[in-house]
Amino acid sequence: MNRDANHFRNQDSHSNASMPIHHSSSAYPSLRNITIEDFQLSSTGLTEEQRAQALAQLHEYLSIQKANFLGYQVNQQLDYEDDLKPYLNYHVNNVGDPFIDGNLTIHSKWMERAVLDYYARVWNARLPHNPADGESYWGYVVSMGCTEGNLYGLWNARDYLAGKLLLEEHTAEEEARVASFGGHPRSLLRRLIYKQALPLDGQPHAYTPVVFYSEDTHYSIIKAGIVLGLHTFYQIGQHYYPNENPLAPGQPWSKEVPSTQGSTGPGSIDIPSLVKLVEFFAAKGYPILICFNYGTTFKGAYDDVEAAGKALMPIFQRYGLHERKVYYDPSDPNQFDLRTGYWFHVDGALGAAYMPFVEMAYNAEKIAQRGPNFDFRLPFVHSIAMSGHKWIGAPCPCGIYMTKTKYQLRPPDNPEYIGSPDTTFAGSRNGLSAMILWDYLAKTSYEGEIEKALYTEKMAEYAVQKLKELEQHLGESLWVERTPLSLTIRFKQANPNIIFKYSLSSETLFVNGQKRAYNHIFIMAHVTTQLIDQLITDLRQPGAFPSQPTVAKPPEIAPTRHPKHLAHFPHLGRGFH
Repeated sequence: MNRDANHFRNQDSHSNASMPIHHSSSAYPSLRNITIEDFQLSSTGLTEEQRAQALAQLHEYLSIQKANFLGYQVNQQLDYEDDLKPYLNYHVNNVGDPFIDGNLTIHSKWMERAVLDYYARVWNARLPHNPADGESYWGYVVSMGCTEGNLYGLWNARDYLAGKLLLEEHTAEEEARVASFGGHPRSLLRRLIYKQALPLDGQPHAYTPVVFYSEDTHYSIIKAGIVLGLHTFYQIGQHYYPNENPLAPGQPWSKEVPSTQGSTGPGSIDIPSLVKLVEFFAAKGYPILICFNYGTTFKGAYDDVEAAGKALMPIFQRYGLHERKVYYDPSDPNQFDLRTGYWFHVDGALGAAYMPFVEMAYNAEKIAQRGPNFDFRLPFVHSIAMSGHKWIGAPCPCGIYMTKTKYQLRPPDNPEYIGSPDTTFAGSRNGLSAMILWDYLAKTSYEGEIEKALYTEKMAEYAVQKLKELEQHLGESLWVERTPLSLTIRFKQANPNIIFKYSLSSETLFVNGQKRAYNHIFIMAHVTTQLIDQLITDLRQPGAFPSQPTVAKPPEIAPTRHPKHLAHFPHLGRGFH
């Protein structure tokens, strides 16, 4: 029942819609077991028979790919259909602040607040949220996944460190009243003005945040930084201090903070390197914005946020960044806001959801190791983001962003200075996501999450064992590596058929100057020994591991004319192949 471009051209010939130059199926990527033409849409729609045929292909394709899914940190063990299927016929919109219901009454904000309270407890934050208590938590359920949480966290951090303030514009009512006299009806809106804090004498860099993140950081952090106009230590250092690299004087600056033991190491941020870099900029008066990882995308590494904070706090105290006064009224020197001159954001896309239960298992002596502290029990943590579709498992991307009330752009002790009524990044927000997270948490317990964490740890150990046995069978190194407590195992890249079958993520690393292509698998709750054994069987077949040419890392190419600021944006790396 394939349909071609002429079919659609005939259907649409009397409309004002544009005509395709040629059929989309020849322009877009093809997909195994999917007939692209059967999904093309026309002005008349599809018949019931055509829709049924297309949807049958969709179901078969997704069912096969789900059964073999191994390459990404997405839990495919879902159980929402019975509870939530009826709500697909409702538009549930959690627009605005989750703690203010608003006038759009078809929402699920009370469920969202219950989910936020749950993670406030797990992350050792003060709850419930109280606008008058700066130490209490504030957060919301994001619609995009952890990328939105990272973007919002960096946005809040940028404005907080840059001395931005939100003020209510008191002239709005008078302007509307005067305009109405001239016959111009004017709506009265609560308008907010961004105001920049006063410059600090002798501190030209006081409101120029510098961003730090490791070489294993997810690309969304870099993308968010570019969107927000933030500058990394590499950009500023390479342009303004080209010969002062504290890690290698006289040499070009590192683009990112090195990870421990380089490309073959566990992948956590190298704290001694971070300390040297941060002190260089803190000494010059720059505020510091650090993005930590708690479960990196490819290696699953956990940055030791506590150790980093303890190493950096003396530096912040030495250079007046542990606490500083932000002045915003030139006529009144007593009008100021106390803020930190640093911001710690934790990208906990995967790890922030399950590592608290590994810690509980450790405390119950059910496991021999736990991860480093990362949450709000650490006084220097400002914000945490997490994905809901990873550890928990959800049919759509979602997640959580959380901070403390005092870190919002709204000093809590002065009602004149207020935050936006829509305090989230998005306008409309997916209310179904809050319902999904609530339904999962309502059906489980801490003990259930502990057992789930122990199960995935056991499966990860099993996968490493089987890959090591395969190495011995094949008589060659498959570069099998696993970061401690990580749910991901990386190994030599397989052939395209195996990559497609198991949805394997890919990454290219240089090891001792030699180029290596890797795959990795993620051990999520749906992964079984049978699925791992099936993968090993396929990897055992001739041709499973194509030969990789020995290629030395090429020299870095420098531009002949240096731009004012150098951007670094790894848009395809770290698992996004």
